[in-house]
Amino acid sequence: MAKKEISSGTVHKMPSDLRKALTSDRAALTGWEDLTPLARNEWICWVISVKKDETRKEHVKRLVSELKEGVRRPCCWIGCIHRKDKSISPSVRAVLARRSKKSKGK
Repeated sequence: MAKKEISSGTVHKMPSDLRKALTSDRAALTGWEDLTPLARNEWICWVISVKKDETRKEHVKRLVSELKEGVRRPCCWIGCIHRKDKSISPSVRAVLARRSKKSKGK
């Protein structure tokens, strides 16, 4: 069986766990393909940027669920920090600075 082509993001390529989840749910895949490349990139980054496997699985599950509900971007997330085509906004820099201070205090 040929591998189904699924659109990626602008910076990130499609990870295999997300590919599997999307190809196993037609409604989620339809929602995925309706997103802009930038929105797909933010979802991929949101999935891959977590540290624990357990959290990543939860993110994949939530992504599939939210795509089926019509959600187009991850909510309450600062956005992809891996993009090199634009500078990080001042608000995102502030969030990253706060996170850095918290992690140093642990």
